[in-house]
Amino acid sequence: MPKALLTDLYELTMAYSYFKRGLNTPAVFDLYVRPPVPYRRFLLFAGLESALTYLENLRFSDEDLAYLESLGLFDRHFLDYLKDFRFSGVVWAMPEGEVVYPGEPLLTVEAPRIEAQIVETYLLNTINFETLIASKAARVLLAAGPEASVVDFSPRRDHGEDAALKVARSAYLAGFDGTSNVQAGKRYGIPVVGTMAHSYVMSFPDELTAFRAFAEDHPRPILLIDTYDTLQGLEHAIVVARELEARGRRLLGVRIDSGDLPELTRRVRARLDEAGLGYVKILISGDLDEYRIRDFKAAGGEAWGYGVGTRLGTSYDLPALGGVYKLVCDAEGPRIKKSPGKRTLPGRKQVWRGPEGDLVALREEVHPGRPLLQRVMERGRRLLPPPDLAALRERTRSRLFALPEEQRVIDRPESPRYPVAVSEPLKRLQESASA
Repeated sequence: MPKALLTDLYELTMAYSYFKRGLNTPAVFDLYVRPPVPYRRFLLFAGLESALTYLENLRFSDEDLAYLESLGLFDRHFLDYLKDFRFSGVVWAMPEGEVVYPGEPLLTVEAPRIEAQIVETYLLNTINFETLIASKAARVLLAAGPEASVVDFSPRRDHGEDAALKVARSAYLAGFDGTSNVQAGKRYGIPVVGTMAHSYVMSFPDELTAFRAFAEDHPRPILLIDTYDTLQGLEHAIVVARELEARGRRLLGVRIDSGDLPELTRRVRARLDEAGLGYVKILISGDLDEYRIRDFKAAGGEAWGYGVGTRLGTSYDLPALGGVYKLVCDAEGPRIKKSPGKRTLPGRKQVWRGPEGDLVALREEVHPGRPLLQRVMERGRRLLPPPDLAALRERTRSRLFALPEEQRVIDRPESPRYPVAVSEPLKRLQESASA
């Protein structure tokens, strides 16, 4: 779907004025998240693939131009310019799946000013949202632990179709094992996962009949056992499991969606083991997030997997991320915003990850550690093919579980934040630009 008009009107009115006044000169914009970010010790960068695809394919269609003309805001010369509009700039960015922190440039756009201005809204829209969800998913994954299976159950509560697809991709990027969203599975190659709803059980004369039908019709059945009475539902599941064993098959698992989950899962696990069904897995769901998973485990709950929906797809505890996109340099030199509490860092920058933390520096500086910003686009074309999402997931997941303990904790207000410093040359440039 064409996305050229997915921009705030003021991007176009500014672009029109730049066009009329000959200000379409080179400009540099940084996209970053303003600190502090509540409830988060780190962020997980996501949305780069969406951003690069958008930039490569950005076009104004005839229908777009006709609509803009109908607004009566732009002359024919500017509309003719938009007819041939293409993004021709350079993009530097963090790798998708990188652990990042507020105040660091996540993405830098270097392009003619009109191009760099028009793309602001979409870049913020996609990177803010996908980074928000990937960061939430990372926390859920860390709470569940490296041995647990975690899947996205969120599409029915996500804020629209596009959000549901991006949630599924961002969660998988962070390390989730799959999604219930079939469209996301097709588009991104994410494993799709599903069990059954209570309505399925209620559609049969009784629970045991429903379980037998589902197990007969599906090769790896997971039975939802809490429609009527969870422990009675478990007994029906055990009957079906034994019937499957007699036919050389196995019941994959049981799911519990309500009730006292720690107590129920302990009793279900004990009964399954007593029945010789130690291989049957327990999956829980029901408004889960990192806090509830942490509390579930602390209370002695036993689960193999977690289906996480509403609180993931809406990032329930932090529903928005304060990402901004600011002019930092143009043909006249470094640029700075001086607003109280919102002062920016001017100039072209690099972020170095070293043993003592991260350092935001001028691009020409060299420091110990690993430079995080990479040139990913030149002349409006990406420099590398899209990454393999499954491989990216594995790399991201391994990095998350390798984080220091103070970064992985869910709640500990007294522990120090990860250090992000500014280099001395960049400080001096900020001070001189502020004078």
